[in-house]
Amino acid sequence: MKKIQRIYENKDYQYYLREIEKMEVNRVYCKHDMAHFLDVARIAWIMCLENEIKYNKTWVYACGLLHDIGRGCQYATGEPHEVAGARLAKGILEASGFEGNEIEFILKAIANHKNKAIANQQNLDGILYRADKASRACYTCESIELCNWSMNKKNLKIEV
Repeated sequence: MKKIQRIYENKDYQYYLREIEKMEVNRVYCKHDMAHFLDVARIAWIMCLENEIKYNKTWVYACGLLHDIGRGCQYATGEPHEVAGARLAKGILEASGFEGNEIEFILKAIANHKNKAIANQQNLDGILYRADKASRACYTCESIELCNWSMNKKNLKIEV
């Protein structure tokens, strides 16, 4: 998966990661870091395999690595991170060797990953939405009582 390594090594991607890290330095809730990005990618891939949904593994991992890359923009300007993320991801995907339809497919999933209306869809958009939510280990969080997620949204048990 050379394209995934290219995403990670991309100078803009690294810049956006550092910006998010700086802005979340005092965040007591879940971070938006490489651990989260890889958790989402791996969970999304497992969901594809378990549900026999055929997607290119590279596309699934690209979505995981890029889905929250717009967080820095959201913190700085208020622009929704899924909108900023799709905008920022386009150049990173192009520089990483992705082309045409695959870029549009990935960008669509990134732009939709906060859209509750697609939560149950059996496509990459729905998978990314669910993987993002499933990645959070609320049951181990020291800030669970301060979190603004409702109790029914929090992951309070290990789901297998």
